[in-house]
Amino acid sequence: MEARIRIDKWLWHARLVKTRGLAADLVSGGKVRVNGARIEKPGRAVGPGDVLTVSVAGRVRLLRILDCGLRRGPADEAAELFLDLEAAVPPEGDMGEQAS
Repeated sequence: MEARIRIDKWLWHARLVKTRGLAADLVSGGKVRVNGARIEKPGRAVGPGDVLTVSVAGRVRLLRILDCGLRRGPADEAAELFLDLEAAVPPEGDMGEQAS
């Protein structure tokens, strides 16, 4: 069986929000997309491989879920739950030295 977790709980475990209630409000407010589809139910199950687009704290983040997590642990543990896809892509024009 593939590991799955409620989106509100995952957002809280990953420390994107301070409380699970705020995570539920974020989802209900239409600020979260899962694999490109807008969701509005905090009970929506997500798991490893899903890509989230989250608008939080005035910033849009693109994240790939790596693990569901078992608890809301310290920040270094939470950082292992996802891959920040924005940070994984080098900025345009930063392709290294080009021979002329």
